[in-house]
Amino acid sequence: MKELNFNGAVVQTYPLTAAQRVHWYTVSACHREELLNIATGFYIEYADVDFDALRDCIRDGYQKFEAMRLRFTKDEEGNLVQYLVPTEDREIRFVDFSSWREEDAHEEMKRWSRVPIHMDGGPMNEIVMVRLPNRYNGLYMKVHHMTMDSTAIIGFYSYVLNLYCHRKFENIDPPKPPKSYLQQLKLDLAYEQNSPAMELDRKFWMEKLEQPEPIYTPFSPRNRLLELREQMGNPNLRACYPTGDIEADIVVYDLEDEPSKALAAFSREHRVPVASILLLGLRTVFSKFAGGEKDVSLKNAVARRGTLLESQSGGTRIHFWPLRTIIEPETSFLDALKIVQAAENDLLRHANYDPIRYMGEVGAHYGIPQGTSYDSTTLTYQPVSAAALKGRQIPDMNFKSMWYSNGVAMQHIYITVMHRPTDNGFSFHFEYQKNVVSQDEIQKLYYYLCRTIFRGIEDPNRTIGEILDWI
Repeated sequence: MKELNFNGAVVQTYPLTAAQRVHWYTVSACHREELLNIATGFYIEYADVDFDALRDCIRDGYQKFEAMRLRFTKDEEGNLVQYLVPTEDREIRFVDFSSWREEDAHEEMKRWSRVPIHMDGGPMNEIVMVRLPNRYNGLYMKVHHMTMDSTAIIGFYSYVLNLYCHRKFENIDPPKPPKSYLQQLKLDLAYEQNSPAMELDRKFWMEKLEQPEPIYTPFSPRNRLLELREQMGNPNLRACYPTGDIEADIVVYDLEDEPSKALAAFSREHRVPVASILLLGLRTVFSKFAGGEKDVSLKNAVARRGTLLESQSGGTRIHFWPLRTIIEPETSFLDALKIVQAAENDLLRHANYDPIRYMGEVGAHYGIPQGTSYDSTTLTYQPVSAAALKGRQIPDMNFKSMWYSNGVAMQHIYITVMHRPTDNGFSFHFEYQKNVVSQDEIQKLYYYLCRTIFRGIEDPNRTIGEILDWI
């Protein structure tokens, strides 16, 4: 930690955390800064929004959420460091789309979402107050992923909306302020100083390397590993290049209300997290596409929000870890769920370790070509529904949320499963490299994923082999 002088003002700077280094690594590899844009919209069906009052609530949010005031710069050695500015006094724009077609308004905001945020000492986010057609009003927000993740974004939206309601309506309590980003940052940096906790996590991941080499399993009937083996003349290759043309888009599939309720009910009845069900469904589909392969790896996004300070301090806390399971075909769906859940729990307990460091250790240990990996797809499940934003204070208010593509992606497919704001059902967001992955492949993946999950839910004593034969 160093002090730097900016135009006569002395600020305390801090190194990047492991989570931030993951993002810095990916953007450095692809040289497209918009890769780290997270652009979202949250709109309420309420025509009489007081935008001056809303602007004041946003400014209050800027002051309370330290991570929204983060900046990045290079120190004397050329290392990227972070620091806070004391206030955020930028103008907050208002854009009136009420005379537009709504789909055109969202296309315009998608264009905003593809404009990069530069890490040159300037603001790392942009908020625009928006009026949409059909009485919907709200916020568009673009943030840099090195400052916020989805949990942090939901927390900011929730704070601003509830503060507005507190100020404009009667009998509504003010929102609780968030925790300190700097306090959590110092804990994260202390962990990395060869702490006992870090050494314990390192031991866990090094033991993973004692296992036989994993193998890449495809996300579609087209097996890219077999193609790469032929191209490289290496029939023993087990890793595959996860990237190609990085131009990307997002397609969303909404699981109907009744199946969504059935999935949630099964999770409660058997005390198995929804994330584990989704992971088992995906790894079973990948097994099918790989001819019944029992050894399947995919990447799991871990939010690392276990404590109150972690969950309410904003920032970015996502670590990406390989979740590898070996499941025999005679294993029942329910027992397979327990295997996946146990593997996920082990991963969660040791998720603070540096993923970029581990990626290098995996490559060196197995001697795989640089840029290759064993997982074709990343899954993140966001259990906090958008309904939590308004709580029970204004239950008759309809609202909608949007996730806008930044236009690029470093992996073939990134799947985000979240809850719809309208009925709390499940929405599956597939971000995909649009010139590498076809719409047909996305549709088949979603189709087989749903068939797998609900075949298992119908009778959890069915074996994985029976499910594979049926789907």
